[in-house]
Amino acid sequence: MTDPLLPTTNFFAIIVAGGSGSRMKSDVPKQFLLLNGKPILQHTIEQFLAVQLPDRPVSSQTTEMTGYTRRSAVSIIVVLPARDMPIWNKLCDEHNFHPSIQTVIGGNSRFQSVRNGLQAIDAPDGLVAVHDGVRPFVTPAIIQNSFETAAQTGSAVTCVPVKDSVRVVGADGTSQAVDRAQYRLVQTPQTFRLDLFRQSFQVEEQTFFTDCASVVEFAGFPITLIDGAYENIKITTPDDLR
Repeated sequence: MTDPLLPTTNFFAIIVAGGSGSRMKSDVPKQFLLLNGKPILQHTIEQFLAVQLPDRPVSSQTTEMTGYTRRSAVSIIVVLPARDMPIWNKLCDEHNFHPSIQTVIGGNSRFQSVRNGLQAIDAPDGLVAVHDGVRPFVTPAIIQNSFETAAQTGSAVTCVPVKDSVRVVGADGTSQAVDRAQYRLVQTPQTFRLDLFRQSFQVEEQTFFTDCASVVEFAGFPITLIDGAYENIKITTPDDLR
């Protein structure tokens, strides 16, 4: 079976970590809270560092078996508020965590922060995954699947089916049951072909932009959904942290 990713593909990840910790009821931004002895953001970055992606073949035996050797090859851009840069640098020193990543100052909204991260990418083409800094339980397999799907379709948005019953509440307070099979809970990573992602972020910011998929869809590009995992939670409240 042919690997859907070409060996010359550039792989990028924009990890957005701009939380304030208000819903966590903490003075420390939630991405910096410790989870099993390490900052949440560090756990998240490590999942991307662990991803194995195709590289050029190095021997005839390797070529015959897989077509490519495998390597960890995602260029990581972490987007943080300017006020949080000193805290992050201090934590990296304390935990001896100094991976080869780039840090970028975020904007006043998620849209602006992602756009700032996107502007830090110089490559003319490739694939870019956008991920929440406080989703540390994403797996390398999910990340790799997102890259492979986006390489084929242009986009890959991670999601899970709705397990609970769902009702729509109207303006008058009345509600109506809907078929939960028609709904998905959207997660990250959300991965896109770099050229269409750049084009999408040239639009003017809209109030209904809640994630990158809504931006790309607004720009006129189709969205492909892929399976995530119920464990891939976004740590937002003390219950999430427990």
